[in-house]
Amino acid sequence: MKNIDIESHRLSFRRLSNNYVSEDYVSWLNDVEVNMFLETRGNYNLKKLSLYVERLYKNEAFFWAIIRKDNGKHIGNIKIDPIDFKTSTGEYGILIGDKGSWGQGFAKESTIRILDFCFNDLKLSKITLGLIEENIKAFKLYKKIGFQIDEIKSAGIYNNKFCNSLRMSLNVKSYRK
Repeated sequence: MKNIDIESHRLSFRRLSNNYVSEDYVSWLNDVEVNMFLETRGNYNLKKLSLYVERLYKNEAFFWAIIRKDNGKHIGNIKIDPIDFKTSTGEYGILIGDKGSWGQGFAKESTIRILDFCFNDLKLSKITLGLIEENIKAFKLYKKIGFQIDEIKSAGIYNNKFCNSLRMSLNVKSYRK
């Protein structure tokens, strides 16, 4: 199945392409508050970001720009990549980069809509993700949806503090919206 555009109540999910590469997007990735729990940790420019987006686009990754319907603004990205169709599993990731859109439930709405797509349309049976344990808001959201901790390991220093990395997974049978 090819990547398709998807809708939720307040959001549109459009296949991420270089059309969405912008100074705003670069600024999210270089903002220490936004990238605090990301592996990339900044150091982006338009060219580097464009090459990254182009590579995922060519590989037909399930990678979407999150667009607010009320104002048409690109506020973040969400992806399921890689996907292993032999084992029916996929790796989840999300970034709400627009700080003005934080705290409004867009991460939850995005996560639920993309999980629905994964389980119902792609017929995946399991979604996995990784996060830093200090990312409390994300952890609470994932637990509420039904993700379980599979592994805890040392991750290093985040926000000047030693942290652990969590591997979590959600089985289609334990998914709750």
